[in-house]
Amino acid sequence: MSNQLRFSDHIPSRLVGKAGVRIPLLGLGCAPLGDYFHALPEKQVEDLICYSLEKGASFYDTAPRYGYGLSEQRLGQALYNVPREAYTLATKVGYLVENDKARHAFTRDGILRSLEESLARLGLERVDIAHIHDPDRFYQVALDVVFPTLAELRAQGVIRAIGAGMNQWEMPLQFARHADFDCFMLAGRYTLLEQGSLPLLDYCQEKGIAIFLGGVYNTGILATGAVPGARYAYRPAPPAIMQRVRQIEEVCQRYQVPLRAAALQFPAAHPAVASLVVGAESVAEYAQAFEGLRYPIPAGLWQELRDQGLIDSLAPLPAAAVQQTSEVLPPDAS
Repeated sequence: MSNQLRFSDHIPSRLVGKAGVRIPLLGLGCAPLGDYFHALPEKQVEDLICYSLEKGASFYDTAPRYGYGLSEQRLGQALYNVPREAYTLATKVGYLVENDKARHAFTRDGILRSLEESLARLGLERVDIAHIHDPDRFYQVALDVVFPTLAELRAQGVIRAIGAGMNQWEMPLQFARHADFDCFMLAGRYTLLEQGSLPLLDYCQEKGIAIFLGGVYNTGILATGAVPGARYAYRPAPPAIMQRVRQIEEVCQRYQVPLRAAALQFPAAHPAVASLVVGAESVAEYAQAFEGLRYPIPAGLWQELRDQGLIDSLAPLPAAAVQQTSEVLPPDAS
């Protein structure tokens, strides 16, 4: 079997959670839609949504905090005439936005109001997935208050799956062990550059919990390479990171593979990963991700990265990743 991703013209998908929410392997991160200082023209947003629908990459991830509701508003407008069954949508709870400010709302009333306001901005009656948004300082409250509230909404059909969106993997692992989560959005913690979150991904694979990966370029450096000013974790990349990326780039260059393509295909190989959520402002940017996933990568590249210690020896390599991500996740075995 070839150790490469193989695609038809459409992105493959996977069923997530007990409700069977279908998630394409490539999703659109909609934070850029909420950028006040770089407002996207309406036509540009419409074209981006149309392209994603045509390619079957129609999974949209948004949140009230993205532009203080602006991302949800623009996404809702762009999807207004699109049949609801044609796309999958995730938003987040835990913050209320007022007068261009966001405040924590990790209470039952706060969660209900947060979701109600999100639905109003989106112009929808339900969302597919509700993530608890960055509950780093609210672990026990998230388990004791937020999760039970979302479980009621899931039972009512207002949401179909419950997740948490975070920039760390340790707390989601504890969530997975103590509550009936369907999925997690993990940003920047399982990439070609770092695989420390493997305990979370392996546990979620065992329990049938889906992982959505954001930040697969580690906020820039795995897209640009180790160029002057390259960004890592929203800051200029430190010397050790620059050196490691240079080593990865050298291997990619020997195999004539774009770094961006390797950065997309590597994390998709883990069977717990249901989708890569990539931020994009235009059709051209989203098309880069689509083509990166289709780029033929020789098996030798992955083995050389492993042999050089540049990727974790326990991390799955991209062998038949499409077939893995096209399968239905098993029910929670806990």
